[in-house]
Amino acid sequence: MPNIGAVLKEEITRLSRKELRRQLGGMKKTYAQHRRHIAALRRQIGGLERELSALRARVLARGSGVATAPEATKTRFVAKGLRARRTRLGLSAEDYGRLVGVSAQTIYSWERKTSIPRAAQRTSLAAIRSIGKREAHTRLEALTPRGGKRARGSRK
Repeated sequence: MPNIGAVLKEEITRLSRKELRRQLGGMKKTYAQHRRHIAALRRQIGGLERELSALRARVLARGSGVATAPEATKTRFVAKGLRARRTRLGLSAEDYGRLVGVSAQTIYSWERKTSIPRAAQRTSLAAIRSIGKREAHTRLEALTPRGGKRARGSRK
């Protein structure tokens, strides 16, 4: 005759395993759904990263004119060229400085080679390198507040 304690232990073990299987069944389904969802999100991120790199390549190939920090360090600065560009546009050092975002004294210092522009300033110089007289004067007018004095040497 089996021991009542052993029979009771086996029955408790059997019932607890049965209850665990019942409760874990729902958790396994939820776990599998979460895994599928995570895999789909990873695929979506991969596709978006590929699309982003393709767009970056297109923008760089097109030469968008927007200089980033590494491009700014590649931009050469020649004092003689700065002076030539400023006189070609017919701008005073003050007006040219307003276009770049610096003072007239800074423009003079760059032209005399007593100082050189920082990377952010070289980016600004590169951005206005290709503009013409009309565009330069249009930008200056946009920078001049309404009703304020016009800068000396600027033409309309």
